[in-house]
Amino acid sequence: MSQHPVHRVKSIAEFHKMKGLPAPAHPLISLFDYGAFECSTAIYHKHFVFDFYHISIKRSIGATFRYGQNHYDFDDGVMFFIAPNQVFGIETIEEIAAAKSGWVLMIHPDFLWGTALAAGIKQYEFFDYAVHEALFLSEREETVLNAIVRNIEQEYHGNPDSFSQGIIISQIETLLNYSNRFYQRQFLTRKASNHKILAQVEKIIGDYFDDEGTTGLPTVQYVAESLHLSPVYLSSLLKSVTGQTTQQHIHEKLIEKAKEKLSTTELTVSEIAFALGFEHSQSFSKLFKVKTSLSPLAFRSSFN
Repeated sequence: MSQHPVHRVKSIAEFHKMKGLPAPAHPLISLFDYGAFECSTAIYHKHFVFDFYHISIKRSIGATFRYGQNHYDFDDGVMFFIAPNQVFGIETIEEIAAAKSGWVLMIHPDFLWGTALAAGIKQYEFFDYAVHEALFLSEREETVLNAIVRNIEQEYHGNPDSFSQGIIISQIETLLNYSNRFYQRQFLTRKASNHKILAQVEKIIGDYFDDEGTTGLPTVQYVAESLHLSPVYLSSLLKSVTGQTTQQHIHEKLIEKAKEKLSTTELTVSEIAFALGFEHSQSFSKLFKVKTSLSPLAFRSSFN
């Protein structure tokens, strides 16, 4: 990250200026055609942080971008969600073709102030996904979302009145709810690759507990980074496959290892707790009882 300084874009007006777009019609919300973007054809790598929400569907025939370790082309509609203060990097690795299309919706948090969506927008976990964990849309899904965006556009460019903000916000909420549905579809249609990730998660956690050189408990961050995924995306993915979050998988594997040690070794509860990464045996005993309804000693006795 130090090689590529982060460029903070503080306002929607600043973003418009940076991209060679006309000034936004409203300082706190903007909706425009992705094809109107001014893009360099040179190879570049930049990191950005926005002070506003950025939602977009992008198509760019013949262009390839790199997000993280992955290359993506935009022949199909790809949807991105970027929250305020989220650092993301884009590397253009081929000349950008002229045939790019799509739309970009930017919303400053102040636009949502005083509405239910101001707090409610935080429930949409996809704003915390990494950029390479984008939503790949089917043609039908893109049609549904484009229709909602046309409604927003109509209000955005119309004569504002006392209803305008409420109508736009309700349309944004509908857009987010459909996006949630389509992400769930993506998790389900990628079942084979998701089960592969599940197997990798099990191995990473198992190897961690088997490695006597590790200290402390494995974190969700550690597991996600081992798979080059964001923590929130990994938990969402696992929940769609197993009904359990990453943290619950860590606890499950931990209890499995604890049962193994309690039933096959003479180690004390404190020694087992320490071996599994706990600083205090009381914390281990408490978690074990929550998960099994038995204390470690009661489990050992019942096993024997």
